[in-house]
Amino acid sequence: MSRLVACEKSQGKNLKIPVCHGHLEAVVREPRGLIRGAAVVCHPHPLQGGTMHTKAVYRVAQAMAEIDIVALRFNFRGVGRSTGTYDAGVGEREDTKSALDWLEERYPKVTLMAGGFSFGSMVALRVGLTDPRVKALFGFGVPVRLYDYSFLADTAKPTLLVQGSQDEFGTALELQKAVASFGPEVSVATVEGADHYFSGAVDGLKKSVAKYFTKGPGGDIL
Repeated sequence: MSRLVACEKSQGKNLKIPVCHGHLEAVVREPRGLIRGAAVVCHPHPLQGGTMHTKAVYRVAQAMAEIDIVALRFNFRGVGRSTGTYDAGVGEREDTKSALDWLEERYPKVTLMAGGFSFGSMVALRVGLTDPRVKALFGFGVPVRLYDYSFLADTAKPTLLVQGSQDEFGTALELQKAVASFGPEVSVATVEGADHYFSGAVDGLKKSVAKYFTKGPGGDIL
């Protein structure tokens, strides 16, 4: 057993979320203090080895719990013990909606947020943008060279994008230029020296997320 999985068993609750194709394998991590909100954190591309155990996903969920936000990670359809098969982002959006449904039922009085890493950012941001239950959005390792994020233009929801300055799928500078006309609700936080996976820079990633949802615009909605 890896040290990461062992850590999760002691700090997260393993569960199955029912969906139309069967179930989603998931882990929910609750804060030790008073719950301020609840967030879905989506993982990178299933066909490129992405899972809910991907380090950056795990660490962002950890950062959320440390600032009293429930963090729900899950495996998209066809990943790990989740049923179903990869569906090019379409079915994965349905999976994310089901994860939000579970959070709403389990924590009915708290503010919901949606975000994700790489491919997971595209999925979560699209779902969260149009879901009235979701009050804030976040993405990290946003592959701006691969996907069109123009759907975020003029969003009224506080949106955090965390990017490494050396991200091979779009540097922080490229991302800043791409979203420059999107309006004041979209913020880009740069993690200097970080690549796409935030290798050796996860502390910077965690700090950016924590700051936004405590002292930044994300904290204002909680």
